[in-house]
Amino acid sequence: MFKVGDFVVYGSNGVCRITEVGPIDCPGVDQTKIYYTMTPCYIRDSSIFTPVDNERVVIRKVMSEDEAKDFLEQLDNIKAMPVEEEKKRELLYKQALLTCEPAIIVSLIKTIYGRMQERLSEGKKVTSSDAKYFHIAEDSLYGELAISLGMKKDEVGPYVHERMYKVAV
Repeated sequence: MFKVGDFVVYGSNGVCRITEVGPIDCPGVDQTKIYYTMTPCYIRDSSIFTPVDNERVVIRKVMSEDEAKDFLEQLDNIKAMPVEEEKKRELLYKQALLTCEPAIIVSLIKTIYGRMQERLSEGKKVTSSDAKYFHIAEDSLYGELAISLGMKKDEVGPYVHERMYKVAV
């Protein structure tokens, strides 16, 4: 069970801070049920309530600083994911994001990045689907790493790119 003040990754909402643990004061809600009240770190003026026993949405603790540094050292070892059926590409992207697992998200980023580079080299445009999921994946990863490393979210992108693609940004 998480405690007040913990940073967690909560599904597609990204990084949230636990602000309360206990019943919620809302008409019609079972007062014996325990909830997490969370504030998303990158969505203004928002609160999320979820039962502590919720099994439908991934909720996990944010990486520690040491875990984040170790993770960044391993970026080279994470490979792009194979896309076996072009028609199922978007489903693969969605499923990868739903895991909320940093290594899977990096694999997704590498997959989409490679596809975007390939399309651009062929004189084609980047698809809106690729652009959308690339942005969502980067946003998710960078949000967690920013909290873990004590950085601003907009500083994380160049920091990660430098390590992931071995180029200065």
